[in-house]
Amino acid sequence: MTSKIDRFLSEQTLKTPYLVVDKDIVRRNYRAFRDRLPLAEIFYAVKANPAPEILNLLHEEGASFDAASLPEIEMCLATGATPDRIAYGNVIKKSADIAQAYAHGVRLYAFDSQVELAKLAAEAPKSKVFCRISVEGAGADWPLSRKFGCDLDMAVDLMATAQDCGLNPHGISFHVGSQQRNLEQWDLAIGRAALVFSDLRGRGIELKMLNIGGGVPVKYRGNGVPDVAQATDSIMSALTRHFGNDLPAIATEPGRIICADAGVLETEVVLISQKSYDDATRWVYLDVGKFSGLAETMDEAIRYPISTDYDGSPEGPVVLAGPTCDGADILYENSDYKLPLELKTGDRVRLLNTGAYTTTYASVGFNGIAPLKSYYI
Repeated sequence: MTSKIDRFLSEQTLKTPYLVVDKDIVRRNYRAFRDRLPLAEIFYAVKANPAPEILNLLHEEGASFDAASLPEIEMCLATGATPDRIAYGNVIKKSADIAQAYAHGVRLYAFDSQVELAKLAAEAPKSKVFCRISVEGAGADWPLSRKFGCDLDMAVDLMATAQDCGLNPHGISFHVGSQQRNLEQWDLAIGRAALVFSDLRGRGIELKMLNIGGGVPVKYRGNGVPDVAQATDSIMSALTRHFGNDLPAIATEPGRIICADAGVLETEVVLISQKSYDDATRWVYLDVGKFSGLAETMDEAIRYPISTDYDGSPEGPVVLAGPTCDGADILYENSDYKLPLELKTGDRVRLLNTGAYTTTYASVGFNGIAPLKSYYI
């Protein structure tokens, strides 16, 4: 909670739920991350928070952009970013969207399969392509290891095929998982990528770029989260260990680490109830839930810190749930959340570090609930 956000919340009487983001924190986080990885080109992961206010700020700071869709590409172009600063980083793309991105001037594309490569050859000729390899990603709060990436031998063959079909085999990418706590995962992933570089060099193909993805963690609730300095030091050590002085161009795709701790989500308590006379656990229902911005509470993966006006007073155990008529809309039941006993219906509750992956996860109209509003100050 920054003083600027605290002042905004105290001075405004806005209908909840809504997100408030301090742009100064976004700028600070971007600069800190850039300074910690000076050799890397930063492609901000637009999906984390695509608000024009954030995209414009990062464009001013000189960021490049990792876009997951054609609309995200067009959002980036609207800031004035040139197409050479945009990567179409989703490995699952419609042919028509590839063609439109190519018409916009985008020339850098991710893929991880033969069929996707054929689409790129047809719709984005002579473009630079990078193949995403699969990595284990153990230790991530929000894993990304099953849906994306291919085995190393397949990556080698695909990159050779890319050259044969008129594309530019530019690099390799991976993602160790979002909110990655285990710093060894970058070493393992970079080591796997180095093997692909070496195998392709043996085939006469010299790759130019390694995209190390995102995953640098944010401190939410609890301990055991390495800070930015520890994570980036580990990454740089792994790069040196596996590539020596022959480093390729490095790209990275931070999202959460740029804007998560810049945001506070203010919500209202709709109901507090108990399920039986002898159950001391209260059920606290908020006016925001899984379907209106808090999808990352699935399996209680991301555990947001919570603040109330009664902090410091006696607390008791709670189950936190959203407002919808859906039994899956339970946020936290097993993570030992406690809230003040004085808390009552109508009180405001603040979820901290919610600047990433909240507004973009909000559904449009489920149970008639409007998308999450946001304010950028």
